[in-house]
Amino acid sequence: MDERKLEVLRAIVSDYVSSQEPVGSKALVERHDLGVSPATVRNDMAALEEEGYITQPHTSAGRIPTDKGYRLFVDRLGSVKPLSPAEQKAIQTFLAGAVDLDDVLRRTVRLLAQVTQQVAIVQYPNLQSSTVRHVEVVSLSPSRMLLILITSTGRIEQRALELPEHDDAALAELRAHLNAAAVGHPSSIAAARLAALLEQLPPALAAIGQVAVATLLEMLSSEASARMVVGGMPNLSRFGTEFEAGVKPVLAALEEQVVLLTLLGEATTADAVTVRIGQENPYKELQSTSVVASGYGSQVDTFATLGVVGPTRMDYPSTMASVRAVARYVGRFLSEG
Repeated sequence: MDERKLEVLRAIVSDYVSSQEPVGSKALVERHDLGVSPATVRNDMAALEEEGYITQPHTSAGRIPTDKGYRLFVDRLGSVKPLSPAEQKAIQTFLAGAVDLDDVLRRTVRLLAQVTQQVAIVQYPNLQSSTVRHVEVVSLSPSRMLLILITSTGRIEQRALELPEHDDAALAELRAHLNAAAVGHPSSIAAARLAALLEQLPPALAAIGQVAVATLLEMLSSEASARMVVGGMPNLSRFGTEFEAGVKPVLAALEEQVVLLTLLGEATTADAVTVRIGQENPYKELQSTSVVASGYGSQVDTFATLGVVGPTRMDYPSTMASVRAVARYVGRFLSEG
């Protein structure tokens, strides 16, 4: 496509997103400095319509973008614009008060929903991409202890365990053995090292060590990444008329865990934003929506994904910038926390 027709398409997308009204050639000429005559704009619009990038809804004189038109618009953005320093500071401040992983993800969903005015979805970090940061054991009574696992993604899990009678010295020795085996290793390697540790523990620690290691192996194998946090569902009610079958089927689809995992599934790389538009969605109920998603994580690992779902008539440049910025900050926050 030549640059002039692409400029016309960009102008149509921009006007339609902001006005919610079909766009006519006269309005384009008045609002945009396209550098060509109204007749040329009409010819370009006719060509764009013939090629399937815009369409005429009902008998209106104006045109609206099609899924194909939005796709070309997104593909030709060139690069995602950075957020302003004030917007970046706001994201950083909002996440800075988080106390644990659950709090981080709840704040992230709330933030994404607010800044994009769409439905926000955040996946819990994949444990397989994290390393063990620390194992803590705390005596609760002579026959009970609290076992705490902390990973590099900010995940904190704890279990209260019934144990054979023990003293603080035994717990301190057990803590040292557990950390020596697990800390700094990915979960799969940490699990193997902990399993091997059972044969190396002194006889005096064998009984309490067996209970602690079995519990740690269970914690390391649990698949937290299947969990999702969703927020901003009421935002979709503002766009009810834009969904062919109304907003209820869209909301029902977004309540299905497998649907959410599939929607975010393509966004597997941190700092890369993926956009799935309209008919590109595998679920019929969501084919009047678009999904903007990105992976989040450290410089070397992608922990999981996050994104937003909204009508195809969304402000793609702004939404893509917000999703990428939030993903960057969440990844950095969890990596450095």
